[in-house]
Amino acid sequence: MSGRSSTRAKSDPETSLVIVESPAKVKTISRYLGPNFVVKSSVGHIRDLPGRARRGGAGRNAGGSPGGQTALVRRMGIDPEHGWVARYEVIPGKEKVLKELQAAAKKAAAVYLATDLDREGEAIAWHLKELLGGRENRYLRVTFPEITRRAVEEAFASPGEINQNRVQAQQARRFLDRVVGFMASPLLWKKVARGLSAGRVQSVALRLVVEREREIKAFVPEEYWEVTAFLELPDDKDAFPAQVVRRAGRPFRPASRGETESALAELKGAAYRVAKVEAKPRRVSPTPPFTTSTLQQAASVRLGFGVKKTMALAQKLYEAGYITYMRTDSTNLSRDSISSCRTYIAEAFGEQYLPETPRKYAGRAHAQEAHEAIRPSDVRREADNLPGMDRGASRLYDLIWRQFIACQMPPALYEVNTASIKAGEYDLRARGRVLLFDGWLKVMPPRKSGNDFELPLLKAGEDLRLRDLVPEQHFTKPPARYSEASLVKELTRRGIGRPSTYASIISTIEERGYVRLEKKRLYAAKIGEVVTDRLVHSFADIMDYGFTARLEEKLDEIAEGKLDWKKVLDDFYRDFSADLDRAEEEMPPNDPTPTEILCPTCGRPMQVRNAATGVFLGCSGYGLPKDSRCTRTINLVSDDEVVELDNGEDAASGSEEDSRALRRRRRCPLCGSAMDGYLVDEKRKLHVCGRNPECPGTRREEGNFKIKGYEGPVLECDRCGAQMELKSGRYGKYFSCSSPDCKNTRKLRRDGTPAPPKAVPVPMPELKCARSDGHFVLRDGAAGIFLASNKYPRSRETRNPRVEDLVRHREELDPKFLYLCEAPPADPDGNPTVIRFHRKQKRQYVVGEADGKPTGWSAEYEDGRWVPRESLRGTPGRKKPKG
Repeated sequence: MSGRSSTRAKSDPETSLVIVESPAKVKTISRYLGPNFVVKSSVGHIRDLPGRARRGGAGRNAGGSPGGQTALVRRMGIDPEHGWVARYEVIPGKEKVLKELQAAAKKAAAVYLATDLDREGEAIAWHLKELLGGRENRYLRVTFPEITRRAVEEAFASPGEINQNRVQAQQARRFLDRVVGFMASPLLWKKVARGLSAGRVQSVALRLVVEREREIKAFVPEEYWEVTAFLELPDDKDAFPAQVVRRAGRPFRPASRGETESALAELKGAAYRVAKVEAKPRRVSPTPPFTTSTLQQAASVRLGFGVKKTMALAQKLYEAGYITYMRTDSTNLSRDSISSCRTYIAEAFGEQYLPETPRKYAGRAHAQEAHEAIRPSDVRREADNLPGMDRGASRLYDLIWRQFIACQMPPALYEVNTASIKAGEYDLRARGRVLLFDGWLKVMPPRKSGNDFELPLLKAGEDLRLRDLVPEQHFTKPPARYSEASLVKELTRRGIGRPSTYASIISTIEERGYVRLEKKRLYAAKIGEVVTDRLVHSFADIMDYGFTARLEEKLDEIAEGKLDWKKVLDDFYRDFSADLDRAEEEMPPNDPTPTEILCPTCGRPMQVRNAATGVFLGCSGYGLPKDSRCTRTINLVSDDEVVELDNGEDAASGSEEDSRALRRRRRCPLCGSAMDGYLVDEKRKLHVCGRNPECPGTRREEGNFKIKGYEGPVLECDRCGAQMELKSGRYGKYFSCSSPDCKNTRKLRRDGTPAPPKAVPVPMPELKCARSDGHFVLRDGAAGIFLASNKYPRSRETRNPRVEDLVRHREELDPKFLYLCEAPPADPDGNPTVIRFHRKQKRQYVVGEADGKPTGWSAEYEDGRWVPRESLRGTPGRKKPKG
């Protein structure tokens, strides 16, 4: 845009429209800009490619006709074979937002597009411009790395244009992901199991988890022992530990109890003498300020936050103006921020904590140096002064604040002491370290270390007295499982993904059921292993780590204007299309594995089957003609959830859990791999080769077993009276009716008690869904009653029911919900009332709503009657303010 048009827009006395992504920014930015600017929110993306594909097809060759390709292009919204023409649609539910923005744009002299400063934000700005229309020169692009008065005013003082290169990079990523998802996923449905999906980057991340799972299963733990001697000086009563490290010049690593006891006998009678003492200084420098990746890792380690939670809290802090933009891979800091940080350090901690020159940190290749690292917007604002933030956000801010301060402080200085001790033919080593100057550790205290103790003052030639010898049995450990944070670290190291995608990559593979998060570690589900094997077999390129990283680099080059985005798309599609053709013919099927267990219905052998819902037994008669077909299935519970009643073992914990689990596992009689154990019933376990379905090895075990987590009585089904069994599923433990004709289930709560029985769903055909051709059904959930589409899972639309909705179906309601029919159907102003659920108090209440927003009127059920609370603002339990 020319300087003339920019100047005209800034000096025009008429009102200008400013569009941001998040409603949380509106109030703050309005305050900074003043009355000549109207600030509105797009609430994220305003338009996108069409929704999810209708599942169950067979990729682009569905039906073997041109019509199949045409239907696929229509569902994808892009045509990869005709210039990548895209068909964008307004996102369902955003029509009202768009209408408000269009009305405001018509009245505005200029439209400032102030969406986020990453590629996604650039694309949102472009979509808004395309939808709002009008003169080209009235659109101005502004970005700010932090929502402070200075940053906002500087951005509006020098607005620019939409960066079309960055828009094209975002579109290229979107189109690549859509082609892989829409064209490879139906193939997985056809060849492996229904309900599966593939993703260009998510599948590569899944491969990392699966390969680590395979490494763990292939690992054979080996026994070894360590011996620690507790020694003391003759005139000192405090003993210090020294580990036996060598015997006769060779590393000391006994492999059995017998070897260890032999060494103990010799050590007990030996004379201990100090052979050498060394003291060396050690400098520990601070780590760089946070990027997205390192923030996620630090929040996981220090605060126990998952990746998704960390990004949600960081988003809140950014929108409130407390930190800089939280999606960045740069360690760069502005001059002003470094200067203010150094001033603060000198004032708060003294000149000894201020280096002579500012610290600078080298960024990695392709880092967006125009962005800053994540830092507080105002270094003088501490975590106890964050109005509007909850405890989680305050803790995350404190971590960011401390890291920013620490990165501009001097190194910590230690003195590391090492003592070499002789005892006959044995060598022992004792280590300790003393902190001489804390430096940056003043604000970022380290985690506890086993070496953080001070050795006594030892001299070479001194005799020592043995107080005790402590032998410890260990087993070698398999590679550590990924946590969410360490997986992000590995993706970053390999150049896969970018700051804006890390959280969605991990949440996607978890939500699809390909991995499960347990005790903050990622476990690959069996179906995740099967999907990975099939994709690696048929799509070597898109599953290759190097190829994925190179594609990320090409997207970066598109954003920099160095590559043509459609050429990158064409090159990818040409190779992917050829792989897809071969996969149609060559992808191995997900064949079931026969077992010795017989079907309780027809007596045929049962088979192990791997599906999107988990591993289960299915009757081998399933594929027979209809008159002799058997559809009986048996749920399998993972061995991790099973207790052996006869000879149970204490649960493993910490880093040794995988090693202990491997020692308990059976080995496959066909290939020697570790086997996965599953509970069939209280008397039978089935062990299946960890390489299944490639290896058909199975073993059956008889015994007495039960599932962990419930010690209460056996439940009776509230619908049919049969016994309910405790099972373990994708979403945790639950009770399932043992009757094959009854589908009733009840959840097991975290406190070990069964959830109360659920009410029978009530169809409400008069309530039509907005996003599908279905209607709503009243359901009973963990958070009270709610309306859900009868087209679930194809449509996941839900909403809160109105009181008048329940009144119409009073006769069909469960008796426990009849009291809701007595609630006021409207507030004093005639607005309809909506039923909501208070999670903390675990009870329903009603609120008045107008245009989908609370009116401020509410009512609660107390002592058998409904009591209005006019000042609740939709939240029970708040008192009416005084005055």
